[in-house]
Amino acid sequence: MTSSPPEHPAEPDELHREQNRLGLLYRQMDVLREETGRELRDVLYESTGTAQARVERGATAARLGRRLAALEAAEHGLCFGRLDRTAGDRLYVGRIGVPGVGPDDDPLLIDWRAPAARPFYTATAAAPQGVRLRRHLLTRNRRVLRVDDEAFDGLAAIPDDTLQLSGEAALLAALREGKTGRMKDAVATLQAEQDRIIRAPHTGVLVVQGSPGTGKTVVALHRAAYLLYTHQRLERTGVLVVGPNPVFLDYVGQVLPGLGETSVLLSSVGGLYPGLSAVGEEPPGAAEVKGRLAMADILAAAVRARQAAVTEPVEVVLGGEFIRLTPEFLAEAAADATGDGVQHNLARPAFREALFDELADRLARVIGEIEAGFEDILAGQLDVSELDRAIKEDLAGVFGEGVAAYDLKAQEPVEFAERKAHWLDALPRDPVARKLLDSLWPLLTPEQLLTELFADPGLLAEAAPRLGDAERALLRRAPTAPWTPSDVPLLDEAAELLGHDDRAETAREAARREERNDYAQGVLDIARGSRDRDGSSEESEQLHVSDLLSAEQLATWHAEADSRTIAERAATDRSWVFGHVIVDEAQDVSPMTWRLLVRRCPTRSFTIVGDVAQRSEAADSVSWRQILEPVFGARWRLTELTVNYRTPVEIMAASHRVLAEIAPDLSPAHAVRDGAEPPRYERTTPEEFPARLAEVAAGAARGGAGARVAVIVPTDELERLATAVAAAVPGASWGPDPDLERGVAVLSVRQAKGLEFDSVVVADPQGMLDGSPRGLSDLYVALTRASRSLHVLHPGPLPAVLDLRDRQPS
Repeated sequence: MTSSPPEHPAEPDELHREQNRLGLLYRQMDVLREETGRELRDVLYESTGTAQARVERGATAARLGRRLAALEAAEHGLCFGRLDRTAGDRLYVGRIGVPGVGPDDDPLLIDWRAPAARPFYTATAAAPQGVRLRRHLLTRNRRVLRVDDEAFDGLAAIPDDTLQLSGEAALLAALREGKTGRMKDAVATLQAEQDRIIRAPHTGVLVVQGSPGTGKTVVALHRAAYLLYTHQRLERTGVLVVGPNPVFLDYVGQVLPGLGETSVLLSSVGGLYPGLSAVGEEPPGAAEVKGRLAMADILAAAVRARQAAVTEPVEVVLGGEFIRLTPEFLAEAAADATGDGVQHNLARPAFREALFDELADRLARVIGEIEAGFEDILAGQLDVSELDRAIKEDLAGVFGEGVAAYDLKAQEPVEFAERKAHWLDALPRDPVARKLLDSLWPLLTPEQLLTELFADPGLLAEAAPRLGDAERALLRRAPTAPWTPSDVPLLDEAAELLGHDDRAETAREAARREERNDYAQGVLDIARGSRDRDGSSEESEQLHVSDLLSAEQLATWHAEADSRTIAERAATDRSWVFGHVIVDEAQDVSPMTWRLLVRRCPTRSFTIVGDVAQRSEAADSVSWRQILEPVFGARWRLTELTVNYRTPVEIMAASHRVLAEIAPDLSPAHAVRDGAEPPRYERTTPEEFPARLAEVAAGAARGGAGARVAVIVPTDELERLATAVAAAVPGASWGPDPDLERGVAVLSVRQAKGLEFDSVVVADPQGMLDGSPRGLSDLYVALTRASRSLHVLHPGPLPAVLDLRDRQPS
């Protein structure tokens, strides 16, 4: 099916020569690993020096740790290729670079990401790029098992637009391997169009459209590794890879560690709000409404509604006096507090100052009016004892019973400024004043804002007047309901609107630092006392720790170091800014999620991979332009993966009509494999359907040693059908966190997205069509997960879209 240079197994002598070379590479890698480990241990054990030196040691330890991880990850498949160039030199290509034995020697092995290694993936007979021979090495446990050569010199010209596979024998051998429940890396078998995308410039927004089986996820993960290798500054900021769900992340989770990369955070959208477990389920309609860009305005309105937004005067009794605050005053105070875009929680101190200043002013004037009566007393118009008692009661209501009242017979009236200062000091401690402040300008968390908004129909109607009653009903959420993935972008948006007042945390950290210093001083005092008890005189020339260290230095040196990787640190910090973001299955990302992701990478350095034909029920867009222009404008570029490496022609045929219904403008990818058994279509009755499904799943599991089988079912039928399958197939896995390394996994379509299996049983295709507004996309996903065999079981007539002429009847 391809027009590549012929591949030939090497002679036994060549195997022997390559084995000797591989042994040399492993010996040198072992030396590097030992040296790196020793350096790392020395750095970690060192505990002296200045605070600056301690920071530098931490950076060195992180660098050495990353290097050691890469060396250990390269143990399996260290070297996989060789390039013989027309210039007469020879390069070996592998997972990492291995320097020569001597300082001036050429490298023994070049990293697959190095520019010199690129022809290994892109050289063709039509464009050999200076390569005379390309050799693929199949190794296992430090042994060379097979060597295949592609010779480019002396070949008849092959048209450049003809599909040419790099290392076709190695590629097809890898594709025929059974699945393990975990994705493997593909550094040895990457193809030219994949390599081109992996090495594309990292600036701007690159969109990769690819049908099922074209290797979108492989490209995304290897691009992350390539960017970290090429742009070392990304090691300080890290790369974020966003996947569709936790099942997918578990499936691909070993790829980047296997490439030695620890600066990549893999996360689903539900994992992008630290400290929150967003695993709840909700109707598709609710997720769709929450994903709309209009939710940003709704949340902003909900915050404004909590900022002294009143239409009637606010009345309060303080110190026994009745005070009335007008809506105009409160609106002006709120506007002043939030001027220049100050966030809600950060604006609260300014509003509190304005509020308490107004209250203190009013109360001081009340006392002033009382004191004005002093002149009347002197004129004999009022009873002195009665007024003195009234003032004492007023003051005690604010300052407490112990406050000294005015002696009207002996004192002149207190100045207004002094009276107001007393009130300004008292109001922050007054429970009525604090309650008033909290009601007008509460200190809010994002969780509190959303919980109260979605639980209160009145608040929701006020904040979202443009939503219909049915749409607002979808947003209703009980205060104790679990958070869902679609809530995370809203929580993140709320966090941006509210801001975080960290003054209390700063004060607590200062107190902890002072406590550590006090403890360290105690240690030094004990050391000094021990020296004195040993009889050392003050004039002794012997130096002790207390002579060399201050308490602050000792506390700093013994403070706990942050030894976490970049990914671990980024996972706990909502404000972390990444150097690059890769989004897989991006066709399903909602507009609100895009807002979140842009905040994570304000430079807008993105790689976006997906397939618009596989969009979920929560996505209305039908093209990348509609998806991306509201976020990135016209500043993005589109490329396409056109070759299906995973799925045989026979199985792909089952999905062609479905694709044509979903996206007539999209062409199916070109499959490079054929010879598989055509899909089987079997009809049963609704009553017999669960039992027959279990039998089919059991039969598929027996079809090959170690084969991985997926039974993909309509979402609303998952529990019923999974229970039936599990009863017939011991060990079958299903649920919110299925184990993909089991022989059989029963999955919903959403869980199966992005995964691949040896055999797939599609259960009730009509149910998939009926169960979702995007039923065609669900069916398309289900039909394109298999790499060896596909069995479609339908209780009732087969959907018309699958009524293919070439299907195999049951």
